[in-house]
Amino acid sequence: MSDNQWEPVIIKKRIVKGVSGKSEQVVNQARRQGIAVETTSKYGAATNKHVGTSLNTAKLDQESEELKHQSLSLDVGKLIQKGRQDKGFTQKDLATKINEKPQVITDYEAGRGIPNQQILGKIERAIGMKLRGKDKGQPLEPPAPKKK
Repeated sequence: MSDNQWEPVIIKKRIVKGVSGKSEQVVNQARRQGIAVETTSKYGAATNKHVGTSLNTAKLDQESEELKHQSLSLDVGKLIQKGRQDKGFTQKDLATKINEKPQVITDYEAGRGIPNQQILGKIERAIGMKLRGKDKGQPLEPPAPKKK
């Protein structure tokens, strides 16, 4: 039985071409085999966004001044500081009471904060003083009880 009819069999996996050739598995397989792989990423591909200009874009194009965020006025910052000190709160205490970071209170008191109406409302309720509207600095009236 020295007559050997078996021949070595070499199995080569062929690389899939076309749409399925873009999968990560196929690309990695090609890299392992030493085949040159070119990958490109298309801008905005596979998104359902409609690109168009808005009115704000036109306004920004016409604007000649340097654009900045609106910041809280310093007088509101002083009112926050006065109300907080009247209640005996530190900045950290007030921040904890309204569930915000202490840095937010620091920025608001220094006049650097970007005004957020929700945060201002929380601060108003915590210190019991109005910070918005005509009567800034006046005591905050408790809300009227709801009738059933």
